[in-house]
Amino acid sequence: MSRAFFVWLHRWTGLAMAGFLIVVGLTGSLLAFYGELNHLLTPELYPAARDGAALDAAALARRAETIVPGAQTTNVYFGYDAPVAEIAMEAAAGTPALNFSTLYLDRYSGEELGRMFWGAVPTGRAGIMPFVYQLHMTLVAGEIGSWILGLTALAWTLDCFVGFYLTLPAGGERSRKGFFTRWKPAWLVKFSGSFYRVNFDLHRAAGLWLWAMLLVYAWSSVYMNLNGFYSRAMSLLFDYQKPYYWVEAQTSDAAPMSWEKAQETGRALMAEQARQNGFGVDREVSLYAVRDKGAWEYRVRSSRDIGDKYGQTSVWFDIATGELRQASFPTGAHAGNTITTWIYELHKANLFGLPYKIFVSGFGLVIAMLSVTGVYIWWKKRSARLSHVRRRVARPAPAE
Repeated sequence: MSRAFFVWLHRWTGLAMAGFLIVVGLTGSLLAFYGELNHLLTPELYPAARDGAALDAAALARRAETIVPGAQTTNVYFGYDAPVAEIAMEAAAGTPALNFSTLYLDRYSGEELGRMFWGAVPTGRAGIMPFVYQLHMTLVAGEIGSWILGLTALAWTLDCFVGFYLTLPAGGERSRKGFFTRWKPAWLVKFSGSFYRVNFDLHRAAGLWLWAMLLVYAWSSVYMNLNGFYSRAMSLLFDYQKPYYWVEAQTSDAAPMSWEKAQETGRALMAEQARQNGFGVDREVSLYAVRDKGAWEYRVRSSRDIGDKYGQTSVWFDIATGELRQASFPTGAHAGNTITTWIYELHKANLFGLPYKIFVSGFGLVIAMLSVTGVYIWWKKRSARLSHVRRRVARPAPAE
């Protein structure tokens, strides 16, 4: 295929992605500091740390259901540094729909700190950052938005290679200069040039200097939004364990075990996995009743985790019997999953502390800039072509 075809492909792929990448770039710039910004906006949701015994997941689940009669807890999450538990809830069968999705409880007292509909258009400060998160992940359009961004991410991944190819010196050039001498201008920005030239140089040079990170973010976005394709692709290249939440539902007529029993079972299964696989458990992160999969997920932070915060080490077990379904380790078990964990944590700015968070926040702006400059370059070239066509049409025919 000719270079002209790849120019055409890069141009139209970039135009199709531009609006979406501007949105995810700008929102991602904020999400690099999600915890800090959310804490600043809603200090009431982050009580100060204090001495004493914190309530466990089962007790918090029961407390939430006492506060909201007719609702059932689906997830207890306490991965934050602050002593706050985020309780996901839904209406029990035969009861009216809830006007919120998430309840925040003090982990020590069980006191309610707030509630909101997570990811909905914000009506108060507490909803601002969750809305930004949902805009970034799904365009606040649910499964349809996730599919759109997943396909955009796949196109972005392929376009990373096309864009890199187009920065290389064109083949067949007759020049005494070496390859790298001819490639060098692609890495530079000539700020003394015209406005168009500066935009072109920024688009090309930024794409080159940050190419590896662009590929990391593009491919990790496929993982988060188009996981079925991602799993198949990674399985072809590496030893890869498919995430349990993508397996077929295994529902049962048996009644789910209690929160207390599920917590006990999760702890026992995780302790057994730790003994068998030689890792240590630092702290509990969540207990999740995944009713549509007929399973519980018990998650911890362990020595297999690499992120600065949170944790991705988990066991999945039958919602009624407690039989182990799957043990998932972020690193050290399957090469494909270890790679996935690294690109996921890089995407989430959950590595290397504050300096990397600052980098990721700026990188989100760069992603938006690449899209804006790409559109501008296309518009200027299109305007020049149209102007040339108009001049040719307006040129008088030669006299006979």
